[in-house]
Amino acid sequence: MKKLFPTPLLSFFLLTLWVLLFNSVSPGVIILGALFSWFIPFLFRDAWPNFAKVKRPDLAVVYFFILLNDIVVANFKVAGMILGKPRSIKPALFVFPLDMKEELPVTLLASTITLTPGTVSCEITRGRKGILIHAFSEESPEEVIKTIRNRYERRLKEIFQC
Repeated sequence: MKKLFPTPLLSFFLLTLWVLLFNSVSPGVIILGALFSWFIPFLFRDAWPNFAKVKRPDLAVVYFFILLNDIVVANFKVAGMILGKPRSIKPALFVFPLDMKEELPVTLLASTITLTPGTVSCEITRGRKGILIHAFSEESPEEVIKTIRNRYERRLKEIFQC
């Protein structure tokens, strides 16, 4: 079954997108969309990467709400720094050393860093050994690294068990 339908969720998503783009549920649109949504993943099944699997979805939900909270809090913190004491801002460019190597968790960590106001992931180094980060904060780079490691990376390692 896996060889015939390599990525059923992707196929379902492609079919849904197809129907939404055509804005029609006529039989022809559904049949053609079903063929394309099956054929595209089937054609590229060998090129599809093997991502790390989410082992703890319950922790992923907790992670989402922690991230959502941090985004809101960081927005107010950055606004306060800009409006309050702009001289106390010490932008820094530094490398966050990674403890994990899997592609999906590292990408999620880099995205988390960028989503949180005040920090931007500039680059994932070769071999996924670190993430180049630009931080717009009052804290030292060591404090930012410590916060990222304890708040995000540790949780992603638990979610993916890597």
